[in-house]
Order: sequence, then structure tokens, then C-alpha cells
Amino acid sequence: MTTPNKTPPGADPKQLERTGTVREIGSQAVWSLSSCKPGFGVDQLRDDNLETYWQSDGSQPHLVNIQFRRKTTVKTLCIYADYKSDESYTPSKISVRVGNNFHNLQEIRQLELVEPSGWIHVPLTDNHKKPTRTFMIQIAVLANHQNGRDTHMRQIKIYTPVEESSIEEEDLRERERENLTQTPH
Repeated sequence: MTTPNKTPPGADPKQLERTGTVREIGSQAVWSLSSCKPGFGVDQLRDDNLETYWQSDGSQPHLVNIQFRRKTTVKTLCIYADYKSDESYTPSKISVRVGNNFHNLQEIRQLELVEPSGWIHVPLTDNHKKPTRTFMIQIAVLANHQNGRDTHMRQIKIYTPVEESSIEEEDLRERERENLTQTPH
């Protein structure tokens, strides 16, 4: 059982983007849900508005499926939950699974949430802090607070690391360019 890295209520994962080390890649994926009430679907889950939400409409587990066209490096998953607003609709147990398709998903994190309020940052890394490479992420809501049946999720963001070449690599390339332009005496 893993405890997610919690940020203070209201802390925005866009602060991660401002560091320049990650970028949000949810727009590169195809999103689907196990069920939803009309007007409370993927669009609300991805609209950057903390007042809107996805609401499931069926039996558990409630699933959010995120599929990429190519194998993609993912580092962090951010979920916004608000127990004060959603009460029994708030997830209390979530499973995060990755794989190539629906048939080979493997659970990499299971979270127990106790009255969450704000962004929950879930690392999608292995034991060596190396990001996961996957075609698909599935978020499964296994239980809600107060034994609630349907669930609310307000926002989900997915981040990939930004590839940066190190200063040493830049220095080496610069020296190689200088060596190529120098003429022998």
C-alpha cells in the first residue's frame, strides 16, 4: 500500500510545469470512462475547472482509461479530490494500473485516501525513481467514503519528464564544434 505525496490544499500541479522539468500530456491520450452521468464525463474531468467533475453511473470499480498512441514516458499522475464538496462520492481507495492494453494491465500503486482535499500527486516511477513507459494508464476507484456507490473526480493531469541535456554534454558539443572550425598551423 502506497501513500501518495500530498500537497497542501489548493496546491496546483501546474507548479510542477513551471519548474520546466515536466509537461502535461493528457491531451495526447484518448480518454474513456466505465460510465458517466450525462454532462459529467471526460470533458469535465479535463476542463481545468475545479468546480466541475466526472460522475460515474454504475457499479464499482469505476474506471478512467487513458490510452496513448505510442509508448509514452509518464512520471506523475495528479488527481484533484474534494471530500468537503463530494462527501460519499469521494474516492477512498484507488488502484493505478499500467500496460499495453486492457488485457495486460498491472497495478503499480494502490492509494488509501482519507477525506482528501486538493491535489494528490501519485508518482508513476519504479523503485529507482525511473519513470514508467506505457501505452495505457487505468485509474480504478475501488471504494468511496461512507460506502458511496458513484464517484466524483474533479480533475486528472498526467506529466512526462522534460528531456534536458546536461551542461557537460553542451560543453562537449561546443568544444567539438570549435575543434572542427580550427585550422592546423
